[in-house]
Amino acid sequence: MEQLTFTKFLNHLFGPAVTALLQALGIHPEHPTHPISNPLAMELLVVLLLTIFFIAVRTRLSVENPGALQNTMEGINGFISDLADEIIGHSSAKFVPYLVVLGLFILLCNLLGIIPGLESPTGVPYVPLGCALLTWFYYHYAGLRESGAGYVTHFIGPQEGMPLIVRLLLPVLIFPIEIFSHLARVLSLTVRLFANMFAGEMVTLVFFSLVPLGLPILFEGLHIGVSFIQTYIFVLLAAVYFGEAVSHEH
Repeated sequence: MEQLTFTKFLNHLFGPAVTALLQALGIHPEHPTHPISNPLAMELLVVLLLTIFFIAVRTRLSVENPGALQNTMEGINGFISDLADEIIGHSSAKFVPYLVVLGLFILLCNLLGIIPGLESPTGVPYVPLGCALLTWFYYHYAGLRESGAGYVTHFIGPQEGMPLIVRLLLPVLIFPIEIFSHLARVLSLTVRLFANMFAGEMVTLVFFSLVPLGLPILFEGLHIGVSFIQTYIFVLLAAVYFGEAVSHEH
């Protein structure tokens, strides 16, 4: 795979150190001279851009004279806060920072592909998989923190008021289904985001190779729309999973 300019820059600066670190861990990179791949470089670029954005917002906070950056961030935070409050409920505030950062990271990763010389890291499966796994582990941790050992009751079905035979047999039936369902969430989040972004980039590249101007611009607009929609769906589903994990209704 041809290296992007930013990837070449990172490999030039950090490539030898990364290769040495990987080899020390017993990992032998496929390309020792340039171990940093394009998707990883794009992820690092997104993290760098978001860090700059957050620092810029923080240094310009003002109650009396809020600037454009502050208004933008307040709008994003307010939108996700309202979404989380509606879905998760009373304990939603503690999850808003994660959902905001998750949404901004995915959105910027999605939109990166419309910039010449860059590509969307969400167009490869392991980037959406990382976001899905992080969300999966976090909402289970949140459920355990909220309910303790009682979180297990989410996986065995209702017990209160049930006959003894039902309380004994129902977990045997429900538990495997719940485990499979929760594991399938990782696959669902990953495939949905990856497939849409990969397909969008491929369609755009094909039409740009056939028709340099005009029609491809429409597909770029479609790519932007899909980027926002897929980000919203990912954050929405993450909020749903958090809501289920911290719910006390079994």
